[in-house]
Amino acid sequence: MVKRFCLFVLVQGLLFVGVAHAQQYPLMDMIAEKVVQKYQQSSCEQLWKQKGQPKSDREKKAMQLMREDPQMRAAFIDRVAAPIANKMFECGMFP
Repeated sequence: MVKRFCLFVLVQGLLFVGVAHAQQYPLMDMIAEKVVQKYQQSSCEQLWKQKGQPKSDREKKAMQLMREDPQMRAAFIDRVAAPIANKMFECGMFP
């Protein structure tokens, strides 16, 4: 019974932390969602073609914001790392 309660409290805490990050960085959350969708919806061929293309001004601004705010950068990486890594692995983009 105590184990179930502890598990319940842990899960609730993790959900709260996830919601807090989303509320703290709404712009970053929107950008992360677009990045994840891009990787999930793009074919490997499309990703290979886009790999060397220059970044848009909007992308450059987002990158600058994350360079200036390490907490935002960490939240962004936590959100996008797994989906991007999985797609890159599927596409043979990892060495």
